[in-house]
Amino acid sequence: MLRKIILVVRKEISLCILSAFLLILSFPRFNFEFLAWVGFVPLFLAIRDKPKIKAFLLSYLTGIIFWLGIIYWLVHVTLPGMILLVLYLALYFGIFGFIISTIDYKPSTMNLLFIPSLWVLLEYLRSHLLSGFPWALLGYCQYLNLPVIQIADITGVWGVSFLIMMINVAIYSVVSCPLPALPRRQAGDRQELSVVSRIKRFLFPILCVFIVLSYGYYKLHQTSNTKYQTLIRISVIQGNIPQELKWDARLKDSIIDRYLTLTRQAIKDSPDLVVWPEATIPAVLEEEPVFYERVKGFVKEIKTPILLGAATRRNNLYYNSALLISSEGKLLDTYDKLHLVPFGEYIPLRKTLTFLETVVPIGDFTPGREYTIFKIPAWSVGRPNNFGVLICFEDLFPGLSRGFSRRGADFIINITNDAWFQKTSSPYQHLQASVFRAVENRLFLVRAANTGISGFIAPTGGIISLVQDELGRNIFISGYDTQEIVIPKKELSFYTRYGDIFVIACFLFVLYAMVLRSRYRNIRS
Repeated sequence: MLRKIILVVRKEISLCILSAFLLILSFPRFNFEFLAWVGFVPLFLAIRDKPKIKAFLLSYLTGIIFWLGIIYWLVHVTLPGMILLVLYLALYFGIFGFIISTIDYKPSTMNLLFIPSLWVLLEYLRSHLLSGFPWALLGYCQYLNLPVIQIADITGVWGVSFLIMMINVAIYSVVSCPLPALPRRQAGDRQELSVVSRIKRFLFPILCVFIVLSYGYYKLHQTSNTKYQTLIRISVIQGNIPQELKWDARLKDSIIDRYLTLTRQAIKDSPDLVVWPEATIPAVLEEEPVFYERVKGFVKEIKTPILLGAATRRNNLYYNSALLISSEGKLLDTYDKLHLVPFGEYIPLRKTLTFLETVVPIGDFTPGREYTIFKIPAWSVGRPNNFGVLICFEDLFPGLSRGFSRRGADFIINITNDAWFQKTSSPYQHLQASVFRAVENRLFLVRAANTGISGFIAPTGGIISLVQDELGRNIFISGYDTQEIVIPKKELSFYTRYGDIFVIACFLFVLYAMVLRSRYRNIRS
């Protein structure tokens, strides 16, 4: 008896591990995105007919393994912080398993909609609760699958997550659920009916996939034939300053020199705008103005506007900022980062959680208050072109990019510094979010990252080009890239205009399903 129990437990844990690894492999740097379409099937098998608490624990275990494989790179910043974050994020897996363990797994349209809707709600909650951590959303793993992700301009990334989970549920219902009882017939007839029954279970998911792919190919074709209003040439600079050297007082001049040298090379391409990464200048501008003045003098010399990131101080408050310097060496405008990194750039409930200062490296920044829309001077490119800036992981939050687009941004720039996480999958996972922000808002997105990944993303989510060396490496190499992006006639996408309506629909369906289930239980009792 004990041996049988041990074998069952081993099987359940093995299924959880398999599920976690399938999902990990669907994300960068493996990019086996097709595995995500079956990644939850082993977990569903593991928690089938299990008590709620056991289903929670098995799902929680899956979540722990998954998140360890996804955000392992955080260990380069803080081991205790990484462990705490993994344990927190895995709770969403646990809650997911706990809830779906209470329902049956009959191949019904109800479950094909309820389970994906529940997953979307949990991802949405994770993206907003406690400041939010919308990293490695299920839909992100399809960032290279352009036909599938075009639906994001209606549903956001949530629609892609929904579709992946629906296919997982459909596959599970086929491989695990017994077929309906059949009358006694010849073996050939029975086999034929079994095949027909299994096919019927896939009809609705197949229809959904067909609609999504049809829409995707239509949008890809439509975008390729779109007439654009303006062309603008942009150069992105990737300085490749290791984090351990970035704030070394002895290296400040050499760091500035590297960016000036790379920019001199880039202006041979005659860009209308040069973009430097987050916190390019290794000093607080107001405290060491000599570096700021040097950069402004350089901009005036090359006669090309530069957007750069820097720490600034005003009224004794520090900001993580983006500054646009005109070709005359004058400050045109400033954007202060709106969404700061909790426990990285500020301490939530500082007076209560003072002990966290010993757990993670914490800055002391103040959030900005305005969506600044930068304007490239009309004489530079023929007409003013507006753009918004997302600093660091702000591109993870769809609401911020929507906010800039709704306020008139013609394209989006993301400046970031992922040097903290060394040569890991982190910058590749970060790139996934930028791809979806481009699709959701149907805007070009330009990235300038200190150690990579820097480059250009089309409104379809297609990666136009990236800064890379002769070996094709994108991270921890220095260089630049120049591309011409096109500014379409301004038309807000459905998602930009209306936001997370799809998430609201998921919430309403989950609510409806729970009420329906409650009534069914009452009738049976």
